[in-house]
Amino acid sequence: MNRTNQSRYEQRVMQAYQAHKQSGGPTYILGIETSCDETSASVVRDGREVLSNVIASQADIHKRFGGVVPEVASRRHVENITLTIEEALRDANKTLDEIHAIAVTYGPGLVGALLVGVAAAKAISLARGIPLIGVHHIAGHIYANRLVEEMDFPLIALVVSGGHTELVWMKGHGQFEILGETRDDAAGEAYDKVARALNMPYPGGPHIDRLAHEGEANVPLPRSWLEPDSYDFSFSGLKSAVLNTLHNAAQRGETIQPANLAASFQDSVTEVLVEKTLRAVREFGAKQVLLAGGVAANRGLRERLQGRCQQEGIPLVIPPLSLCTDNAAMIAAAGYIRYEKGEFAGLDLNGVPGLSLSEQ
Repeated sequence: MNRTNQSRYEQRVMQAYQAHKQSGGPTYILGIETSCDETSASVVRDGREVLSNVIASQADIHKRFGGVVPEVASRRHVENITLTIEEALRDANKTLDEIHAIAVTYGPGLVGALLVGVAAAKAISLARGIPLIGVHHIAGHIYANRLVEEMDFPLIALVVSGGHTELVWMKGHGQFEILGETRDDAAGEAYDKVARALNMPYPGGPHIDRLAHEGEANVPLPRSWLEPDSYDFSFSGLKSAVLNTLHNAAQRGETIQPANLAASFQDSVTEVLVEKTLRAVREFGAKQVLLAGGVAANRGLRERLQGRCQQEGIPLVIPPLSLCTDNAAMIAAAGYIRYEKGEFAGLDLNGVPGLSLSEQ
């Protein structure tokens, strides 16, 4: 696009934005999420009310490969993106003429998958002359909580997913300070690898969680606390300990009950996650704890964190299961905050697979 057309586009966007702000009416944001293997579109009103949230999952496709195949995921996004957006608008009883902005995940994630969503969002923004908002995937997971309950700052967010494990300190909307993050395997990744060792299908996290509630945590496994003052996480050693336990038992001709091993593994993971979160709450004086990410659906983690937060007298917000996994409603919710601040992306927005939350 040449400079003249770029300038015209930017003028149309600002005119649309200013006209809507002056009208004082509700804000409808179309969210788009394609960072991994879910194609999702959603319409959210004023950053809080979900009018539609359509998710086209590829789980069954990738299950036979034991994990997400990036090229396959990208192709499926191309096939699904238009239909998913149309369905989200239809479910919300809205047309593109009634949408005030497009919020899209631009990182982190699989670069080919990200580009599909970003391209669709830019096309709609250009065609309709409405603001384009780039959203960090983890910011979206955190703001899924605002679809349940208003945020009370300052707060601590524990983000736990297949690719991320982070403790985030927030003093206000859109202000993210990472206190700790994974140094190797994320918690969700460790769950999947342990599940594979126990011959469970992908994704393994839900299977480990279910099995853990059938067993006893009586298998000795390590807790990786790292340095005394560190808020970072490390689950690679725990994963290796599980594999070594299985290997050593097989060499001795002994049998380890899978349910007991699953319970012991989950006990180790959740203890470290929860206790580091509560330590951060005490140190920084947080008023609220948010749990976010795909592993927020884990029953063992939810129960343990709820119990400890009750003991400490700190309010805890956990999204419903439908908002824990990747979805576009959370992207629209996070995008609304940037819309209110007038923080828009240009048509040079690109997918950034290794995007840091601090860059958001």
